[in-house]
Amino acid sequence: MALLLRRPRVGRSASALGYARLFAHTDPVALIGIAVSVSLSLALDLTGAASGVESVLAGLMGITISLLVDSLARAERRFHLRTLLDGPAWLVQAVPEVVTGAREAVERHPGTRVAEEARRRFERFQQDIEQLRQGRIIRPGPDCRDLIAATGDCVRELDALTNVMPRVSGELSWWRGDVGRQYWAANLAALERGVRVTRIFLYADLSDELTELIEAQRRAGVRVGLLRAGAVHADLHVNLVRWDGSACWTAGMSAHGEITENRFSVDPGDLARVAETFQACAALATFRD
Repeated sequence: MALLLRRPRVGRSASALGYARLFAHTDPVALIGIAVSVSLSLALDLTGAASGVESVLAGLMGITISLLVDSLARAERRFHLRTLLDGPAWLVQAVPEVVTGAREAVERHPGTRVAEEARRRFERFQQDIEQLRQGRIIRPGPDCRDLIAATGDCVRELDALTNVMPRVSGELSWWRGDVGRQYWAANLAALERGVRVTRIFLYADLSDELTELIEAQRRAGVRVGLLRAGAVHADLHVNLVRWDGSACWTAGMSAHGEITENRFSVDPGDLARVAETFQACAALATFRD
């Protein structure tokens, strides 16, 4: 019976942990308010400006107001979180799992490469989401799915600027590769749907191989323009596509002329820049109608 009535002892570490959790989950404004209230109560009592009871009441009143402010702040944060999660079902279901998984990875493996990698991946995730927020999809060089898919979705017009400057792997190597063949097949399908395709080739030398490619596209129905590289500033030596004036694609290029990055965008600013670049080249190009 004595053992049952004996109060379990709580260690100092457990008490310290409890206080730490309390402070971690309390709004800073409330903590400051509680500290000020306690200090005011002590000052009133020590200076004799108020009786002991009045000092205690003043302190309790201040603490009550501070805790009320903390409660309101908590309610506001909960409301904000509910607002953020008010979206598609897949987003509402995934966000808690992602946040919980990242937190547990850091908490279970603190100070390890796992925790550091969790932080890096979460930062990359934030960067990717910010690009999507701006209306952009950025993929690595070999991944041209957006270029091909958007060509398949095009309904009115496709404007393209193709840079065929000499490169290590050959100036027309991209067109001969798997991606180039898929893209050309999507162009042919678009032409069959009645899409008006205009392509300007930016070139250094008009080789027989390039001439053959140009004639093949012209016979298929593409309005082909030719523009010598020396006729325009180097800023215009780019690869781009614009679909129906509502979406665009630009390529990040390596020093050897290889595509290292695919940038699909519906951002109005990106569309305006692509349109300006294409129109500047179209004004100087010679079209083979």
